[in-house]
Amino acid sequence: KGSVSIIKIFIAIVFLLLASRLFFLQVISASKNQNLAEGNSIRPRSILSSRGVISDVKGIWLARNKPSFVLGVYPSDLPKNQDDRKAEYQKLSNLLGVSADEIERKVNVAGLTSIQLTIIQIDLPHDQALILQEDTAGMPGVAVVAQSIREYKSDSGLAHILGYTGLVSEDELKTNPDYLMNEYAGKSGLEKTYQNYLRGTPGVEKVEVDSFGKVLRTLTDVDNLQPVTGDNITLNTDYNLQQIMATELATGIANSGTGSTSGTVIAQDPQTGAILGMVSLPAYDNNIFEGKLDNTAYKQLLSDPNLPLLNRATLGVYPSGSVIKIVMAAAGLNEGVISSSTAIETPPEISIGEYKFPDWKYHTGVTNVARAIAESNDIFFYALAGGYDKIKGLGVDRIDKYLSLFGFGAKTGIDLPSEASGLVPTPEWKQQQRGEGWYIGDTYHLGIGQGDLLTTPLQMLNALSAIANGGKLMKPQLVKEIVDSSGKTVKTFTPEIQRQDMVSASSISAVQAGMRLAVTSSAGSGRMLQDLPVTSAAKTGTAQFMNNQKEHAWFEAYAPYENPRISIMVMIEGGGEGYTVSEPVADNILKYYFSQK
Repeated sequence: KGSVSIIKIFIAIVFLLLASRLFFLQVISASKNQNLAEGNSIRPRSILSSRGVISDVKGIWLARNKPSFVLGVYPSDLPKNQDDRKAEYQKLSNLLGVSADEIERKVNVAGLTSIQLTIIQIDLPHDQALILQEDTAGMPGVAVVAQSIREYKSDSGLAHILGYTGLVSEDELKTNPDYLMNEYAGKSGLEKTYQNYLRGTPGVEKVEVDSFGKVLRTLTDVDNLQPVTGDNITLNTDYNLQQIMATELATGIANSGTGSTSGTVIAQDPQTGAILGMVSLPAYDNNIFEGKLDNTAYKQLLSDPNLPLLNRATLGVYPSGSVIKIVMAAAGLNEGVISSSTAIETPPEISIGEYKFPDWKYHTGVTNVARAIAESNDIFFYALAGGYDKIKGLGVDRIDKYLSLFGFGAKTGIDLPSEASGLVPTPEWKQQQRGEGWYIGDTYHLGIGQGDLLTTPLQMLNALSAIANGGKLMKPQLVKEIVDSSGKTVKTFTPEIQRQDMVSASSISAVQAGMRLAVTSSAGSGRMLQDLPVTSAAKTGTAQFMNNQKEHAWFEAYAPYENPRISIMVMIEGGGEGYTVSEPVADNILKYYFSQK
């Protein structure tokens, strides 16, 4: 009987304990368990696409992706209480060295309901990323994730061509609603021009997150979309040639003896317009923009008096000096102002009233157009432009017409985000800008590339190529082909003729003959090119500026003479004479180019 009582008491105690536990689970912990269950939720998360690779014509990479880590926040998972959020911002500030106010500003821009990652710190080394992942484990909404950044070859003056990327700006997000807050976009150069190809398409996946917003698992879901890798771009540019061009230009600048610090050299296939190389010095390392959230580096470059951010090939505008004479000669021949046999005695200077227009050096004897080009006779081109002796002259209106036909005063259309138009001065322009009339002296100066005529080196190169190829003004083209990640061709860029038959074939031939004579004649300004393994044609230029106190050193050439495959333009700012300063640069580049053929 006693044993039965003990058993009954034991059973009663067990039931009492079970009832108490059930009461605790159903009543006391109900609210807590409900909150935990609701905290684990399913969220869509964006997956960034891999940016396409940029390569040279032989497949050498020029811009690619480098593994990295970022720390960011998902605003929708941050603490709901404002004080708690501010405390979290301050903790992040202490960990990262970023001001709490800046973190809060970024979150507010995104909006507290945003489920996109808002980046706070980028380009974290792997070790630091692991430490931060541990330090932020208990911080709601904070995440450390893998995200690549851009890497560029920086040893060949490619920065002005390639450009750089950066996190999308607030303005870009407004104009491109499909952009993600944590993605990179092209800011300059080809990265910007071909942004829509290089970007690819982001994907989306569903993940289960805990109450802190930390991912517990990725769900298999029919609505998941894999990202599409961006398209790859192949340039017409040869990386090895580009390196030689950068080295030779730097040497030419250093050897000028004038204190020059800047210049540019461009090489083009005159038959197609393809840009084989383009260097502007001083350059900059575009890698310094990758992995940075502030614009300190940009401000430093912007304040540099040598203007390293300026692509002098496309955005620099300069008086052309005598390299423009090839266009003047073509115009005069085409208009019948002169013929290939027209010859005059050229004095040391022409006097118009009290004004004197001198030759750069005295050329004795009778001069025709071929000799005038070869020896860069200013007197002949004064006459061709404004009239002298038996040459009536083109006059400003016809000069302006032909300058425009050869592409001056307008953008070339190269596949870069921006370029300068230069300036073709007219009597109307001078009256409007200066309140002055147009005089014959203005026409004389225009005829030798002085005065108010301004050109970019690329415009001058394009005009040279039109002379070299027989009269076709081509569109300059950096990119050769775009292919997707599987190797399928997306777009191939075929040569584009912008204008042709600007002048007669006989006019072109006469100009070509003068440029050839510049190389073969003992008095020719391009005779240094006689040591090339192929035939060539050339023209020098020395353009005065700063009240004639300094001179830009120009040189242009193409080769082989009979069937041109390369045209080249060199311009060294304040470098002095084109023959002594810029011609050696072109000579060495052409030697390398033909040594590889």
